[in-house]
Amino acid sequence: MKRRTLLKTGAAGFAGACFPTLSLAMGSADEASKAEYDYILTAEPAKARIAKGGDSDILGFNGQFPAPVIRAKQGKLLRVLFINKLDEATTVHWHGIRIKNSMDGVPHLTQPPVEAGESFLYEFTCPDAGTFWYHPHMNSVEQLGKGLVGALIVEEETPQDYHDVVIGLKDWRLKNDGSYLPLSIPREAFRDGTLGTIATVNGLQKPTIEVPAGERLRLRFLNMDNTRVFNLSMRDSAAQIIAIDGSPIDKPVPLDVHPTGAGMRLDVGFICPSEIAKEIPIYDMKGRFGVEICRLKTVAPAKKISNKTGIPALPVNPIPAPQLASAESLSFVFEWAGALSPSDAQGQVDHNFWLINRRAWSDHSHQHLPEPLAVLSLGKTYIFELHNATPHHHPIHLHGLIFTVLESDKKTITPFHTDTILLEKNERAKIAFVADNPGKWMFHCHVIEHMKTGLMGYITIA
Repeated sequence: MKRRTLLKTGAAGFAGACFPTLSLAMGSADEASKAEYDYILTAEPAKARIAKGGDSDILGFNGQFPAPVIRAKQGKLLRVLFINKLDEATTVHWHGIRIKNSMDGVPHLTQPPVEAGESFLYEFTCPDAGTFWYHPHMNSVEQLGKGLVGALIVEEETPQDYHDVVIGLKDWRLKNDGSYLPLSIPREAFRDGTLGTIATVNGLQKPTIEVPAGERLRLRFLNMDNTRVFNLSMRDSAAQIIAIDGSPIDKPVPLDVHPTGAGMRLDVGFICPSEIAKEIPIYDMKGRFGVEICRLKTVAPAKKISNKTGIPALPVNPIPAPQLASAESLSFVFEWAGALSPSDAQGQVDHNFWLINRRAWSDHSHQHLPEPLAVLSLGKTYIFELHNATPHHHPIHLHGLIFTVLESDKKTITPFHTDTILLEKNERAKIAFVADNPGKWMFHCHVIEHMKTGLMGYITIA
């Protein structure tokens, strides 16, 4: 097996990979053993120019932002040596991957924290192809807010006739000089979450992304922000949705406006104009006209491209089909705790704003685990009835499983697979899945402040 060294790139693009052979170890970052791996990934302090007026102190995977893209093959073993060069503990969660529980990266629930100066070998097989991402699950407001997010692309067993374009979306809470504003404000955590002040795509503000003229593109949008919902649109009927949150849909459908919450992804197929220097804006539809977040610009292709027609569907992933007739239904209500600043026994403010089934996970360190929200039987089908009993949206994410969205009282649903459902205010929805992956799996809102102020729990499959 060969190591892929994740290379540093400028902010305009994502890294490629080279393949020298090397072996390193688990344990302390300086130890060596006979373990082999595909990638070395570090978390470390760095500087980056995000704001126009000065550099920012960031936390970067491999000391950079954007983080390197990790590429894996569907059905093939992936081994990533992670080295923690921060001054605090952290982990890596592989968002959207149906992974073995010990590799899921949730401190104290699935693994011990990776302490400062230590390392951990993540080793797992990706059963599904698609667009995924990776991030810590410790001190998440700061670690994600300061840049520890990256794309994980799992390539199909059979190569697809698309040109990949990774579009990573992330806001930053920065002043013009590059210094940080407070990453979380309690009164905003109590509502939609604390929004960033500088919006970036691949680390730049409103960048122009060069793409080969006449090529069929696979635009991989990743919302790696702590908070924001992006209402993605190209204002072009030729753009077709081909996958939602890493899972292909049966038949591509036109992209009109697609709400994409924190942690969510969207794959869009689009055939570029053959004209050189043609520009195609991409929008976040806020209000009537929307806000441009980036644009594509056609350039001469490196090699001759055959005439592209149509947007072919992607091969479906091997998601087990829920047996709805024999399914057990469970109810989950996401709601507000009802007090802006509750206090603990010592009189200290305890910002627990959100509840799942009338319970908050109050120990943000995860060191003292609550009881699971539910204990499920291995191999059985479950229907989760979800109720967002709040006036705010919540992207609800389930680790370790892919579920099928069945219905909603707010919109017409054609059933689709996903790992995250964006619940609108007061929305009721039903999802279903086969509980085929044993372990303790996080179930939480991916607005990071909501998660850290109570809106998280876990289910156990045994």
